Amino acid sequence: MEITDIRVTLRSEDKLKGFANITLDNQFVIRGLKIIAGTNGFFVSMPSRKRPDGSHQDIAHPVNSEARKMVEELVLTAYEETVKNSSGRNVLGHNVSEQGGSDKNNGDSPASSDSSPEQQL
Repeated sequence: MEITDIRVTLRSEDKLKGFANITLDNQFVIRGLKIIAGTNGFFVSMPSRKRPDGSHQDIAHPVNSEARKMVEELVLTAYEETVKNSSGRNVLGHNVSEQGGSDKNNGDSPASSDSSPEQQL
């Protein structure tokens, strides 16, 4: 499975710094990943729903720590690039390459690149 696109929307709240949507294999989108400023740095929270008892349950999530680390690193890299290249709220698409970098695409369609391999999940 490949992460073929990452889109970040910035927020200026105290802890919530942004939302991310990731596209897998140019075919499946997971929306609502949260970029959170925690006490030990930034982290990515998976989309979740509130249960009747008040706890939260992830709707979609990686099944192992290696996949979680890869998703978090790529989303945080896309977030840092968006912050660096933006003043205010912005949405940028990122085509994720094997090296963990990304190419910006300011259009509404998923970014694509025929010349570079994509990150494997």
